[in-house]
Amino acid sequence: MESKATAKFVRVSPRKTRLVARNVKGMPVEAAMNLLRFTPNKPAGVILGVVRSALANAEHNASMDVDALVVKEILVNEGPTWKRFMPRAQGRATNIHKRTSHITVILAEGQE
Repeated sequence: MESKATAKFVRVSPRKTRLVARNVKGMPVEAAMNLLRFTPNKPAGVILGVVRSALANAEHNASMDVDALVVKEILVNEGPTWKRFMPRAQGRATNIHKRTSHITVILAEGQE
């Protein structure tokens, strides 16, 4: 049995988010949430929210045992990029790319 939650159009870079997601994959949910709670990066808070949502989905929709859940997979895909510009010297402008992410967390029972 699996439980899934997704956060779309999150204003964090996918590259930086994957660094945090790699640390949590395969961990029991309680240990993963503790690790994310004390990780000082912005993506950690976002991933923590998605893990909590997947946990609530598992408990409410599928009636799964919350204590036996493991983070099976975390997918971080690139969302649309906001294109902005910054004025520079002598009338020039440079591009700014504000990247977004789609984060999916899949929880499963008992596979450590």
